[in-house]
Amino acid sequence: MSGTYLGMPAFPAAAHEAVRDRTLRGNLRHATHTIRAKRAKAVAEVSDWAALREAGRQIKDHTLRHLDRYLVQLEESVTAAGGVVHWAADAEEANRIVAELVRATGESEVVKVKSMATQEIGLNEALEAQGIRAYETDLAELIVQLGKDRPSHILVPAIHRNRGEIRDIFRSEMAEWGRPAPEGLTDTPAELAEAARLHLREKFLRAKVGISGANFMVAQTGTLVVVESEGNGRMCVTLPETLISVVGIEKIVPTWRDLEVFLQTLPRSSTAERMNPYTSTWTGTTDEDGPRAFHLVLLDNGRTDTLADQVGRQALRCIRCSACLNVCPVYERAGGHAYGSVYPGPIGAILSPQLRGTQSEIDASLPYASSLCGACYEVCPVAIDIPEVLVHLRERVVQGGPVTRGGNKVVLRPAKGHAAERAAMRAARWAFGHPAALRTGQRLASRSRRFLPRTLPGPGRAWSASRDLPQVPAEPFRDWWQRTRGGKDAK
Repeated sequence: MSGTYLGMPAFPAAAHEAVRDRTLRGNLRHATHTIRAKRAKAVAEVSDWAALREAGRQIKDHTLRHLDRYLVQLEESVTAAGGVVHWAADAEEANRIVAELVRATGESEVVKVKSMATQEIGLNEALEAQGIRAYETDLAELIVQLGKDRPSHILVPAIHRNRGEIRDIFRSEMAEWGRPAPEGLTDTPAELAEAARLHLREKFLRAKVGISGANFMVAQTGTLVVVESEGNGRMCVTLPETLISVVGIEKIVPTWRDLEVFLQTLPRSSTAERMNPYTSTWTGTTDEDGPRAFHLVLLDNGRTDTLADQVGRQALRCIRCSACLNVCPVYERAGGHAYGSVYPGPIGAILSPQLRGTQSEIDASLPYASSLCGACYEVCPVAIDIPEVLVHLRERVVQGGPVTRGGNKVVLRPAKGHAAERAAMRAARWAFGHPAALRTGQRLASRSRRFLPRTLPGPGRAWSASRDLPQVPAEPFRDWWQRTRGGKDAK
């Protein structure tokens, strides 16, 4: 990734501020509870959901193991269909390629489909620096752009805004970007949607260049797929003369048959629908139908490094459904901005530190932005064990060790501020390796339980400030077992 949001503090500081915003918490609570209830109902309709989930996991794992082969096949298929494939190792290279492609058309504005990959690399800002204006056409992304804001949710980027705030943004900002908001605009959903439709219609009909991401790429045919609910994606990938798609290399699936699995699981997990209202597919170029030029920019930007991590690579299975955000108690209270990344919530807590590394304060704190309750794993349609990866990344932050960065093996130094944690873990390791010392410590703790503090002193105060320390039992388990069962003391 190109970096965190400018000036973003570590997650604990950002979350501390966010939880004090009652309006934000109310918006998040209402939205996430509504979405997850609808999702649960949609998933319950499918009798073989567990089998679909396992199929999705296996397809993704197989593809990642053979990613080199499928990427070459994809390039061959796209090229044979009349498209042009570009390879981008990082954000800077991807932004340069896209800017050059747009300048080659002679245009100075583009329309965009909602794309997390382009947000990840900061494409809008890079194009603006080249004198090219990018217009977001997804309703929520439009709200974010007009409000000079940042996305806070994978599926619903403006989830932190309520209707009154959106009305005010439209009234004050729409005129600067094009057609102004209608006079007397209210906060009713129908009026807000109509204002956005009228504002965007001009851009759809005028734009000569469209920029998209993709939910999936089919290696077998070179086909790209975008699923959405508003129709703006269909307009962006069909009306412009030139279409440029920026897609992460992990979004590939081998065949159309594999795609079938995800077209069942993604809609139910994201929008709680049996099928997305708009599923757009395109393969290269076709005479007199759709764009005359198609460019596919395949983005690495840390993905190959993530693939080298045998535990962390499962994050690359993600199909961006956002189900994990909607069940996460931490996200519900802190909101997406606290994560300092375009990927918020549980998936962001494991994906961002791998794509960007754990050297910055915010990235070193993200693996701790979780209670490890496991709800995210239970709802993930591709069975990403997010708690496992979180613990894995916590170990990397505290202990350092070998990782792959930029394709090279490097050794990370432990992050600052974790000396006490490392000392405690070493002490625990020694104690568990010496049973006699462990038994003595357990008996001493039981006999002095009345004098033990209710909160931890020193650095441990931050941990116990939001948690209750477990009560020490009256006697160790071994003593209880020997007393009640007559067993011999375990060695």
